[in-house]
Amino acid sequence: MDSDRLSHEELGDPEVIATLRGWWTDSVLRADGSVDRRAVAEKVFDDPEQLARLQDLLYPRIARRREELMAMHAADASVRAVVLDSPKLQEAGLDELCDAVVFIDADLETRSRRLAATRGWSAAELERREKLLEPLDRKRSRADHVVKNNSKIDDLRSEIERVFSAVLASFSQ
Repeated sequence: MDSDRLSHEELGDPEVIATLRGWWTDSVLRADGSVDRRAVAEKVFDDPEQLARLQDLLYPRIARRREELMAMHAADASVRAVVLDSPKLQEAGLDELCDAVVFIDADLETRSRRLAATRGWSAAELERREKLLEPLDRKRSRADHVVKNNSKIDDLRSEIERVFSAVLASFSQ
């Protein structure tokens, strides 16, 4: 379950769009009426009150969606596990729902290069956003498994498969 994807979907909800428009006018909307996530980020990432306001709007909605999806998967006997992919897993207390926590680790240079390529973020933008999260060292230390992600996707896939197999095997014991 991808928390970022759920967040993006919620930002497309007409009720959320209307709320954001009421708060920040059309300055956070694209010409087609959809939410401009970069414009929203500019409003919230340097203003803790605005960030809290946005989180208070989105987090309960995302939590309801997550709960619905988890219930649906729990009712399906063919589903052996549910993966919660969330950058704020520990901050949101979602780690308490997990039988195992896997931290995907990449060095700063790799994270910076990837985010510059995929999202157009500068090193300063990455630093600014990471400061809003629990420190990576703490997340790493609280994880049951740490997977390095500094190389190719095939290497990551192999390591994830190994860890996932170990986690599933631990359920059988």
